[in-house]
Amino acid sequence: MQNEIIIAGFGGQGVLFAGQLLAYAAMDEGKEVTWIPSYGPEMRGGTANCTVVIADEEIGSPLVRNPKAVLVMNLPSLDKYEPLVKEGGVLVLNSSMVPRGVARKDITVVLVPANEIAEELGDRRMANMVMLGGLLAHLEVLPVKAIEKALKDHLPARHQKLLPANIEAIQRGSKF
Repeated sequence: MQNEIIIAGFGGQGVLFAGQLLAYAAMDEGKEVTWIPSYGPEMRGGTANCTVVIADEEIGSPLVRNPKAVLVMNLPSLDKYEPLVKEGGVLVLNSSMVPRGVARKDITVVLVPANEIAEELGDRRMANMVMLGGLLAHLEVLPVKAIEKALKDHLPARHQKLLPANIEAIQRGSKF
């Protein structure tokens, strides 16, 4: 089984970290993984996206044209990636940042008010973890526990204090 996932948004929304965390979790679970980040020259506010491919067998190519799942943090990303989601795939949308619905009827659309949930948890920067939890609830790629373990194992020491809040954000997104 192979799952292709694109995570897209503005720089500063934690898009690359969410993809990297997903890749680490998959590696820790013994899966084959590719992770390709892509971002504009701006430090914050420019475009950012990453492609994660997770498979049980060797991955033929890390490039993805029609991903099985897309996690969208903002409107420009929805405009770009909605047409590309594979038929029958999953589109997880941060409804806090996107003022329009999805036109396609041949995919599963998951609307997650990630910014509001993150603010309830006390830190708007956790919207990416809320969204990742929402993705995991609708795509059989990895269990939530694998992401939580990857956070514990790979989060830099200077950020370990944020571990409980990030785990709570993932769980809230998954339950939503």
